[in-house]
Amino acid sequence: MKNLLLLITVLLLCFSCKSPEARMPESVHSGSFLKESAERNRKLNELERGQIESIIKSNPEKNYIASESGFWYYYDNQIESDTVQPKFGDIVDFDFNVSNISGTEIYSKENKTYVMDKEELFTGLREGLKLMKPTESVTFIFPSQKAYGYYGDENKIGTNIPLICEVTLNTITQNND
Repeated sequence: MKNLLLLITVLLLCFSCKSPEARMPESVHSGSFLKESAERNRKLNELERGQIESIIKSNPEKNYIASESGFWYYYDNQIESDTVQPKFGDIVDFDFNVSNISGTEIYSKENKTYVMDKEELFTGLREGLKLMKPTESVTFIFPSQKAYGYYGDENKIGTNIPLICEVTLNTITQNND
């Protein structure tokens, strides 16, 4: 009996001390999700660009300007004399209307006060405001990636919706910090 207990104890000690071997991680190198996502975005960009080009061609009386940031705009009211444009930290007060690419109004005559680059505002409008001077009115056409993109505004603007925004910059209060 003592020999049996000794044998069991020795066997338990031998086998209980062995740690399990580490599993090798499974790697997937296909990258198919990223390729599919990139292709989907490329097609969406081409579709939106075609819609925007169609709008520009149907309004030859407007002098559309392509921004370096990837959106288009024209001046409804351009101010030549004033050279003040908003910079980081300046407070701007502006009015705007937002429509989808078909011209259906989404937000009408909204007024907003915004601290440049310190508060939430969609990319295109933030970049567009930097191009404006006080009392100017500009109409912007933003592809969805410069507007609210994939998520929308979680209210009235859905997924991947290009926008037309009519903006009037009322005032700029310069930050003196």
